[in-house]
Formats: sequence, C-alpha cells, structure tokens
Amino acid sequence: MEKIPEIMRAMVLEKPGEPLRLKEVTVPKPAENQVLVKIISCGVCRTDLHIVDGELNKPKLPLIIGHEIVGTVITTGKNVSNIKAGDIVGIPWLGYTCGHCKYCKSGKENLCENAKFTGYTIDGGYAEYTVADERYCFLLPEDHSGPNAAPLLCAGLIGYRSYSMAEPSAVNFGLYGFGAAASILIQVAIHQGKKVFAFTRPGDTVSQQFALSLGAFWAGDTSQLPPEKLDAAIIFAPAGDLVPTALAVTDKGGSVICGGIHMSDIPSFPYDILWGERIIRSVANLTRKDGHDFFELLKHTPVKTETEFFKLEDANLALNKLRKGDINGAAVLIP
Repeated sequence: MEKIPEIMRAMVLEKPGEPLRLKEVTVPKPAENQVLVKIISCGVCRTDLHIVDGELNKPKLPLIIGHEIVGTVITTGKNVSNIKAGDIVGIPWLGYTCGHCKYCKSGKENLCENAKFTGYTIDGGYAEYTVADERYCFLLPEDHSGPNAAPLLCAGLIGYRSYSMAEPSAVNFGLYGFGAAASILIQVAIHQGKKVFAFTRPGDTVSQQFALSLGAFWAGDTSQLPPEKLDAAIIFAPAGDLVPTALAVTDKGGSVICGGIHMSDIPSFPYDILWGERIIRSVANLTRKDGHDFFELLKHTPVKTETEFFKLEDANLALNKLRKGDINGAAVLIP
C-alpha cells in the first residue's frame, strides 16, 4: 500500500472575497463509510467562483473548495464494501444525503434537507488528498479516468440532468453560455440527433466559433434571434435576464431550464411569452442515478472534454480566467 503522508498542500478559502491561500494541512483520515483519495485532477467550476465571491454564502470556513474530482482510492474505511484501494473514482458536488427525509425517501435525494456538498460544506479537491462518502464516488470508465475527466463530474453531470429535463421529443436545443457544461452537452445532443443553437455574450466570437467547431447548427450572441424556434433552452450563464430572452424564442410547449446553482434576479416579462404551456424550471444538484446513467451513456457516446491545465498553486489564476470568460471548455487543477 502506498505510504500516506501526514501533511498535504491545499488551496484554502479563509474568507469569501479573498484569494485562496496555499497552505500545508493535515491529510484527512477516512471515517467508517469513507475512502481516502489521492487527487489526480480537480476541475474549476463556476460554482467555485460563486463560493469564493460570496454569492453562495454558507460555506464551511476555512474551506478547501472543488467538486469535480478525479482520483485514486488509497485506503478505505472499515464499512466500505463497493470500492477498493486502486480504483479510479470521480467525486461530485453532492457529497452526503441523510437517506431518511421526505426527499430521500421519494427518490429526490438531490433535494435532501440534510445534504452536504463537496467543496462547500465539506472539504473538496483543491488539494493533494481528500476523503469522500463511498456512496458518492463514481467508478469511472477506463476511457474517462484521466485528468481530462474532471469536468464530467459537474459540468457534465449537471448538463446531463438539465438536458434530461426537456421533453424527449425536443429537437432544437438552445444553450445559453458556452462554457464547460455546454461544450460537453453539445456532443451528447448532436450524437442523439439534436440541433444545437449556441448563445454567447455579445462580442464573444471565439466561443461562437468554438461551438460551431463542435457541431452547433447555429451560433450567435444573446441579442440575436436564432433561425428557428427552440424546443428547449438550457441556461448555464448566471444571468437572470436570459430567462425572458430564452422564453421569447422557445416554441409552445417548450422548456427553459436554468442549470446553475446561482443566478441574478429574473426581470419581469409579459405573460404571452410564457403562455402556450411553456415551462421554466431549475436544476438542483444531482442524484446518484444521474451519475450512473451519465457514465453508462459515455460508454456509447463519443465525448471529449476541452481542458486547460493549471498547477494547484495557480488556482487563483484559473478562477480569474474563468471569471473573465477567458477559458474555452474547462480549467483543471493538477496537484
């Protein structure tokens, strides 16, 4: 068995609004139902920005953020039965559920009243090691077990859950905000015969060309009208004013799905763009079923993540580039 050090490096959030600090901290020990994971890579997600910037305002402090984790299991707690040392696992945002609240009992564990979240209320992956609940570790398929797989653990999973909320008959999909989630989801959608319309912020022709290179039927900015009505629109950008914008170009019976954990206020809009049985809905977290279904799908669907790698100590640089929209695809830390 690999010798486990006592101390590890981690990028620590001590106070929202301040940069992360590189610190030496104690390597955590797994509890009875947990595994100790040596981190291969950890994606840098927009949710991390919301935590660092104080927009998600109830983090554990001090905190190691990060919830798109790929790593190798080093050792396991005594009650762990489905994962063993040497396994490559993915660790997502949802890190614990109670199993006994009304949501857990009705198959909606993503809404658990007592949930804990990786990199928010429990320490996450901007570090060399982490511990995780065995139940919320996904065994990764061989083709998606390297450093490039990190964005699949949130951008991929939340994109997939958002996509699954549209009517199965939907063909024309609008994706608002063409970052990591959209760059993964477009590959799934096109493989399944959908037409994708990519919307970026005005002037972002680089992201528009990126979308077209991945097979988008059309790409433009959010001020433009697509050439066809949408059957479903998925909003990944944290901008509430995109909700009425998307509704206005969504066909009757279509859905506008808000895929982010945080969004600015939605402005008022005329009822006639909602009328016609259009639906607005949000996506909250994920279920284990989402993870199992998504990784099973990837066994039969060619998906490549677009990644830009950063050293662990350069996490603040990666966050700043994400904040400015200077990354095509996803930023990934390599400890």
